[in-house]
Amino acid sequence: MANLFGGDLSAYATDIRKLRGYFHEMGPIRPPSEGGSFSLLLRVTRNCPWNKCAFCWGKSFGHSRFELRPVEEVKSDIDTVKAISDALTAISWKAGFAGDIESVAGLIESVIYNRSLSGNQDNFQSLVNVFNWMYAGARTAFLQDADTPVMHTDQLVEILKYLKGTFPGLQRITSNTRSKTIARKKPEELNQLHEAGLTRLHIGLETGDDELLTYVAKGVTAAEHILAGQKAIAAGIEVSEYIIPGLGGKAMWKQHAENTARVLNAINPNFIRSRSFVPRPGTPMFEAYSKGEIELTSPHERLREIKLMVENMELDSRLCFDHDNNPRYRSPAGMVPLFKLDYGGYKFPEEKPLVLELLNKGLGIDEKLFIHAKNLIHLVE
Repeated sequence: MANLFGGDLSAYATDIRKLRGYFHEMGPIRPPSEGGSFSLLLRVTRNCPWNKCAFCWGKSFGHSRFELRPVEEVKSDIDTVKAISDALTAISWKAGFAGDIESVAGLIESVIYNRSLSGNQDNFQSLVNVFNWMYAGARTAFLQDADTPVMHTDQLVEILKYLKGTFPGLQRITSNTRSKTIARKKPEELNQLHEAGLTRLHIGLETGDDELLTYVAKGVTAAEHILAGQKAIAAGIEVSEYIIPGLGGKAMWKQHAENTARVLNAINPNFIRSRSFVPRPGTPMFEAYSKGEIELTSPHERLREIKLMVENMELDSRLCFDHDNNPRYRSPAGMVPLFKLDYGGYKFPEEKPLVLELLNKGLGIDEKLFIHAKNLIHLVE
């Protein structure tokens, strides 16, 4: 049997045969912070129930129809993850490492990454996801796709309880959602979801400006953003809000900055994550940009927008720039991010002066050294 780690794999033939038969469904997206923690990816819904945002337009899901997966189907996937984890643990025991995955990582990788030993692509991705999750401590899980809480609360509670019951060591279970969905939930429903194990929601705020929300067809108002964020936090669920500097272009940058800060102040989320605007080919926003209807802000203009937003932030949160499309500039040593890229970001209000200092530093650097949003378009196709 093939040998990639320096030992004989024949002793693990039975476990390898078991592994080749496993597959649990995973969706195409997850927040970078969930990738950083190697969260278990579990698909509960398919695609996005809205699919109309002018900057996204359902591109991530290929415009596929939104579907709620049956509860029993999701529970079956949880059983599959358990079977994979049990098989990997069995390999560790046979190797003499008492179930420890980190100590036997080389052996397990030799099984998973040798395509003659693993099954098809779906099987391979499932094995990699579960192995990485176990190697990282099996502490976090992310429920896919774009808006899992749109599922009937009783059904999602059943899934959460089953997941926690199967893996009691889980410390964090998270999901994407829309503010409209959470705003419609009763407080007792959100309490039930939190008690069942839901600990964090990722919400695309994008902007707190009603005019811009209408322009980008977000399907939600600033007031609904505030209501949703406040209701989730009141239920004990952490909230991670995503904002898009540059979304309003040159025409609406000021109102975008001021009103986004206003809404964030009202919500006071646990995390604020910046995703600087880059027109995505195949979307209405890209078409408008191509026709000259939207004029992108320059690097310095975008820094001034972020600065105005930060100046108006009066909250207890963490501002994070954990994505490569945030401000970067060229230096003799290569590309340098203006802000740190870690998932914890900057603690407000304590580190607000530091963020403003970095913004002033950026404004003092020759604008030509920064990467313009138009030069990133080819990377977001």
